Amino acid sequence: MNFIDRTGPELGALDPDTVIVLPLGSIEQHGPHLPVSTDLTVASSVASAAVPLARSNGVDTLLLPALSYTKSDEHAWSPGTIWVSWDTLMRTLIDIGRSVATTPARRLLLLNAHGGNSALGQVACRELRREFGLHTFLAHPGFGGGPPSELGLGIHGGHSETSVMLHLRPDLVRTEHARRWVPEPLAGYEHIGFGKPVSFGWLSSDFDTDGVLGDASTATAEYGKQVFETAVATIASALGEAQRFRPS
Repeated sequence: MNFIDRTGPELGALDPDTVIVLPLGSIEQHGPHLPVSTDLTVASSVASAAVPLARSNGVDTLLLPALSYTKSDEHAWSPGTIWVSWDTLMRTLIDIGRSVATTPARRLLLLNAHGGNSALGQVACRELRREFGLHTFLAHPGFGGGPPSELGLGIHGGHSETSVMLHLRPDLVRTEHARRWVPEPLAGYEHIGFGKPVSFGWLSSDFDTDGVLGDASTATAEYGKQVFETAVATIASALGEAQRFRPS
């Protein structure tokens, strides 16, 4: 299951349709209630569960070690955030893809659990397709949703992420510090906002001093288990599609 547990000759004999999975996490502040390892924990955990599930269904896929340090400069104001510049991450993704391309495998899926990596991940996928002929994919765990109290703004450290961490690593969640952090004025804009036609540049400190967007006070481990298992099943199924994907 793990790419790094194979020998060089074994990796040199991979099938071209083998899907290599690279989880992308981050080390960044997630408020006073979640550890800075939250995104890394999510990316690694989903990938580590989805890859064997896909393999049990006949998908030829291998897992690379997760990237811990990525583009988290929207949280650079906070102690504990360890981030690299956009060009460093881009070059790293390209270099990893170039290295994967030395094997016969021609399919690389980036499993990203940090929104700050998304735009660069899309650009990297295009570059790797053009430079090395790899079929590239960018996937997200896709927790989404959230209670009405979040007003659709639960994108960082809110209900879903906190619930998933309560399921995966309850020992690291400081539930006594979990509360509702929702920038209600943002919900009043018709066109500008997260998931709306007009995006905007932002820092997590723009919204409150804790740098959280969402309602962590409503989080439960039960909900976290549900959305985690859904994410694992979805990614495992997507790996099957990535293995057989042909653009035309």
